[in-house]
Amino acid sequence: MRGMSAFFVQGAAAGTLLLCGCNLAPHYDAPRVKPSAQFKEAVPGADAGSQGWKPAEPRDAAIRNKWWEAYGDPQLNDLEERVAISNQTIIAAEASYRAAHALALEAQAQLFPTLSLVPSATREKSSSGLASIGGGVATATGSTGGAATGGGAAAGGAARGATAAVARTGATTTTSTAGAAENVVASPHNIFELPLEASYQIDLWGSVRNTVAENRYAAQASAAQLANALLSTQSTLAQDYFQLRVADEQRHILETTVADYQVSLRLVRTLVASGVDSEADVASAEAQLESAMASATDVGVARAEYEHAIAVLIGVSPAQFSIPYEHFSQTLPAIPVGVPSDLLERRPDIAAAERQVAQSNAQIGVARAAFFPSLTLSASGGYQSPVLSQLFDAPNRFWSVGPSLAQILFDGGARSAAVAQARALNESQVATYRQTVLSAFQSVEDNLASLRILSVELGQAHQATMAAKRAVELTVVLFRNGIDSYVSVITAQNAFLSARETELQVQLRLLIASVALINDLGGGWATSQMAQTERTAMHPPTAGEEAQIPSENSGPPVANPPAMPPGEVQPDDFIKQIEDSMAPAQGGGGTVKP
Repeated sequence: MRGMSAFFVQGAAAGTLLLCGCNLAPHYDAPRVKPSAQFKEAVPGADAGSQGWKPAEPRDAAIRNKWWEAYGDPQLNDLEERVAISNQTIIAAEASYRAAHALALEAQAQLFPTLSLVPSATREKSSSGLASIGGGVATATGSTGGAATGGGAAAGGAARGATAAVARTGATTTTSTAGAAENVVASPHNIFELPLEASYQIDLWGSVRNTVAENRYAAQASAAQLANALLSTQSTLAQDYFQLRVADEQRHILETTVADYQVSLRLVRTLVASGVDSEADVASAEAQLESAMASATDVGVARAEYEHAIAVLIGVSPAQFSIPYEHFSQTLPAIPVGVPSDLLERRPDIAAAERQVAQSNAQIGVARAAFFPSLTLSASGGYQSPVLSQLFDAPNRFWSVGPSLAQILFDGGARSAAVAQARALNESQVATYRQTVLSAFQSVEDNLASLRILSVELGQAHQATMAAKRAVELTVVLFRNGIDSYVSVITAQNAFLSARETELQVQLRLLIASVALINDLGGGWATSQMAQTERTAMHPPTAGEEAQIPSENSGPPVANPPAMPPGEVQPDDFIKQIEDSMAPAQGGGGTVKP
């Protein structure tokens, strides 16, 4: 046993020295890309802040990890914090990373010897006919006088019943007559074994090392994919939240429009009662009012869908969750924008694609190592006896040790095909990485252009709204004085409503583009945070806990659309002035003031 151990230790030491030898994987360098010096659509100027971005100089002005706090909405902050805790997609991504990490540990175990202990107890009886022709299991008489079974049982391939007993365990070997051997071997007997086996494959060509590296790179890619999934989910939640708030504001506009139309309808009815107008104008005013009420009701459908989507994103059932109405007053934050080369370090999807390139590069080394022989050191030793009480006696020991070399001589081109496949997959991953980088550049340029152009459009839309409002004021005055028809009032009011909704939609598109730009810039993540991402994925803060309902929703959930606060909806100021002018004069009847 000591000789076997010394041999094995010496072999393992030699194998360890060889670990610094051949590695058949190609030398790895991250694929090269040529980013431009700056983003084309990030047009510098004094109005950069109004466009929703600012130069990221110095680098400590980069996006913070909790980027949503820049919007200054406490409820959005609360919802975003819950994404990393209870979103089911993120939980699944964390589990996927842990699975990839476990595969890396499993591959790393191949760098160490394998030890196995397989005790067994067998009772058997051999055929007398086989014993008479020899070649059966060897028997030996030890110093204790018992019969010891030799290494034939350990080898498992020799037929028991030999007339000559050969023991390789160090026990005394005796030769008996054929008849005696036949009687001994043919009789039922026990075999007790306690073997310890060890094997170690020396990594001459880097196959094991490249397998370990391949799985380690795969785990790192999985960690980057987790960060990308978290960022994407957080961005989706912010966009859904802003769309919900805009739906609330759109409903507010429509409810205000309904209030305006109600005032207009009262005006028309008053004029009809005074003989100034006709019943046709009343019908037109009623149709206009009912149409606005239907539009206000229809907004509740989109509002409900956004609320339900937010509930799922934070991991709760939509039936348990609701968001109360809140007046829309969101401002656009200034997002720090660096240079295109920063994306290579800040985008988690680019980091994942780069790790997959490294993984496929290591696969080439594994495939190439298959062309060379594999060297394995193996050893076994233990005790073997037909009597359990004598199992650990010195004569019943056995051991074996030795190397083995395996080489495939012909495989019909399978190894060459495997190498070609690995190289092709590596080229595919390189192309995927470069396409990911190009797509990242494109998405940033798209959203920078959107922010810049929409900021101009928002000013124009606001001017159009003010002009439409003035047109309504003038046409109402003309109608009251009998100069113009009510058709002009309807046209002006519809144009005013359309302008208000257009301006609101431009505001929404600006917010959506700002969130998308933050997402495209990496959301404050960087490759330097890869280790932190891996640690967090290995130990989720609230693994297995049930998702909590946000504190703002402590009361019972309400169906959509939620009620607006009292006094929230009032006619526009200029319409209220018209309504006031329709009030009865002091001491007079119900006529309209001239």
